Amino acid sequence: MKKSLVLAMAMALGVTASAYAANPFSDVPAGHWAYDAVNKLAAEGVVDGYPDGTYGGDKLMTRYEMAQIVAKAMAKGANVDKLAAEFADELDSLGVRVANLEKKADNVKITGQIRASYRDADDKGHEGRLRTRLFVNGTINEDWTYTGRFENNQYFDGKDADGVSYGNKGEDEVKFNWAYVTGRVGGVKMEAGRQDFTYADVVDVRGDGVKLVYGDKVKLTGWAFKGSEDLDMDYVDEDDKVWSEGDRAYVAGVETSFGAVDTAVRYYRADTYTDNEIVEVALAGEIAKDLTLRGSWFNGTISDKAEADMERDADTNGWLVGLSYGGAKASEPGSWGVYATYSDRPYGTYLLPTNFSGYAVFPEDVCEGDGYEGYEAGVNVTLAKNIVAGVKYFDYESREGKDDSQTLWSEVIFTF
Repeated sequence: MKKSLVLAMAMALGVTASAYAANPFSDVPAGHWAYDAVNKLAAEGVVDGYPDGTYGGDKLMTRYEMAQIVAKAMAKGANVDKLAAEFADELDSLGVRVANLEKKADNVKITGQIRASYRDADDKGHEGRLRTRLFVNGTINEDWTYTGRFENNQYFDGKDADGVSYGNKGEDEVKFNWAYVTGRVGGVKMEAGRQDFTYADVVDVRGDGVKLVYGDKVKLTGWAFKGSEDLDMDYVDEDDKVWSEGDRAYVAGVETSFGAVDTAVRYYRADTYTDNEIVEVALAGEIAKDLTLRGSWFNGTISDKAEADMERDADTNGWLVGLSYGGAKASEPGSWGVYATYSDRPYGTYLLPTNFSGYAVFPEDVCEGDGYEGYEAGVNVTLAKNIVAGVKYFDYESREGKDDSQTLWSEVIFTF
């Protein structure tokens, strides 16, 4: 520990060393420059030394060891806000909330994310994209917070399905596409406003609405929202939208755990082009250290109009199974993960899942072919703190049709 840190920590405790008994460490004798400070820290239980009775002040200390000392000092009421800010990530890993620091911080915090990505959709074109997001987080009071998000997208080196280059294109407009509050009403947690509504295997859209969660070990969830933008897909008529601005959807669910297995049952109702009604049963659990197996079963129906466009009776049952290991954590350089998922999804068992909300390209006859089946796989790694790279590969085909689609997605994400 540096001399300045020892003195600062001791002064923060605000108790004179003379009040304590003899120094417990053999390598810090009376008269040593750190004698008073180390004696004070030891008496307060902030530092322990080594089993051989030495303090070891000349040894290098890891950030996690220092964070443990900071945590002990905080527990004693010491004013160590600057140290708590410096070791915030390590304290968070130790499960220590820097409550005093949070209260004293500014009510508004701005963070950001830059994602550079490239998508090659086989014979359906390719494009690069640079997406910039700024997040605004504000504290309203002890129970309520506010979240907003600004977003800009720039596209480059794009070619359509016919191989025609459209060069670079960008959005000069910066969109403000999140604005919601989070808080509690009684025992119910609430998020209300414009935000993303995402259960990745079924829906991933932006809308205006409310999310409700009640309970702890058994959670009851409820969503009600309307779409905030049109979402077009190649496989529907120009006048029809998979999701139109103003379309409404509702979700109700129950989530709990049985031992090491997380379970969820959800009901979806969407007043959209397809008028889906979907039931999802999802299971997930760790089968070995950092190795997670998950699976879901779906039952869904669609509108008569959507079924007529298919020119066939739609299947109602779908499923998926996935396996993942680890996962890249932005705060931990060198951390990594890999995953794979196989899906068999009739047309009526999804609204707009995450894999098709900007990543993979649908097979062209996915409507007439009653949905899609196939797999996706990916790997991600933290190159440096707050810099994460990833690659995903999607290989899908229509369930009853002839078209297939392969998409390679790569990205680097910077957070700040």
